[in-house]
Amino acid sequence: MQSKASTPQQYLDELPKDRKEVIEKLRQKILSNLPKGVEEQMSYGMLGYVIPHSVYPSGYHCDMSLPLPFMNLASQKNFIAVYSMVIYAKKEIYDWFTTEYAKRCKYKLDIGKSCIRLKKMNDIPFELIGELTAKISTEEWIEIYENAIKNRKK
Repeated sequence: MQSKASTPQQYLDELPKDRKEVIEKLRQKILSNLPKGVEEQMSYGMLGYVIPHSVYPSGYHCDMSLPLPFMNLASQKNFIAVYSMVIYAKKEIYDWFTTEYAKRCKYKLDIGKSCIRLKKMNDIPFELIGELTAKISTEEWIEIYENAIKNRKK
């Protein structure tokens, strides 16, 4: 469910009360753990955490007018989604996250390539999402991203 909101606050104001409370708590965990250089803005109709052009002028290779994505947070129809590009790009972080999730949550992890689907509102690992956010620096993310793009072109 993409929002037409133009600001994070507008996005939050559109949410139903039960989702708003959970999204706000996740958002605070993300904001308090963001690596230096990552900024919050609306991105793809959801809360986006990006590396702006002022830090990484090349932007996102799919559309260079867009900043480099780092993480997104969204309220979807049947779940809350955390989209972490880092989980998809660095196996060590994926392995760490899946192991920690199993230790901290009683329900099975529902994860796609970069999407963590949180369906049980009473079993969301807020601290773990904060730790995931802080797991990599802006510089390391740019390096991983650039290496992945260069290797793709070969």
